Amino acid sequence: MLSRPDGIVIAIDGPSGAGKSTIARLLAARLGYIQIDTGAMYRAAALLLDCAGVDLGDTAAVGHFCKNIDIQLEAVSGRQVVRANGMDVTDQIRTAEMSLLTSRTSTLKPVREALLKSQQQMGRRGGVVLEGRDIGTVVFPDAEMKFYLSASVEERARRRCEELTAKGETVTLEETTADVIERDRQDSERDLAPLRQADDAVAVDSSRLTIDEVLALMVKMCRNKISDLESSP
Repeated sequence: MLSRPDGIVIAIDGPSGAGKSTIARLLAARLGYIQIDTGAMYRAAALLLDCAGVDLGDTAAVGHFCKNIDIQLEAVSGRQVVRANGMDVTDQIRTAEMSLLTSRTSTLKPVREALLKSQQQMGRRGGVVLEGRDIGTVVFPDAEMKFYLSASVEERARRRCEELTAKGETVTLEETTADVIERDRQDSERDLAPLRQADDAVAVDSSRLTIDEVLALMVKMCRNKISDLESSP
């Protein structure tokens, strides 16, 4: 039987640029679940810290600042809007510079503690899809369905380059590839909650799969899991 009143918790982890946010949004919509974009939350926190000029090397200052941050995720006309301390920062947090800064700030214990509590509170009843770097290993190690979504460095860099170019940013594939490699290094080598695949996560390589193919695979597996739990005593 289902142990949570609103459904299961679905965790999607993986490296930057693997398509986690897109798949999480589509999967949540298909299942009638709520998407909790943890990556957007960390990006918003990084932006607030940067704008406030907080010294990231001063743990006490970072901790004090994080006590007063309020990050909300809202669905507006089918689009996710990210608000940080009341400001719409949806577009500001999606730059290449913010990606690298987020990788650094997300290693800070006060930042992770503040957002971890919020994420667990949001998802405690189930019926949610969360994506990030440590959802299945730290945030919800008891998630009923875990995925590790990845893709080759070359493919992730190509996707990221196209995304940034479409937004009007001037970037090259070489620069983007270097950024992806550096982000992977930072995420995998950090001391606090490093990126890794949970032992019970299903590995999905999206390098040669379309979004629809990845979505179909995950929807089928999630529905099977839900059915199994509902039919169990």
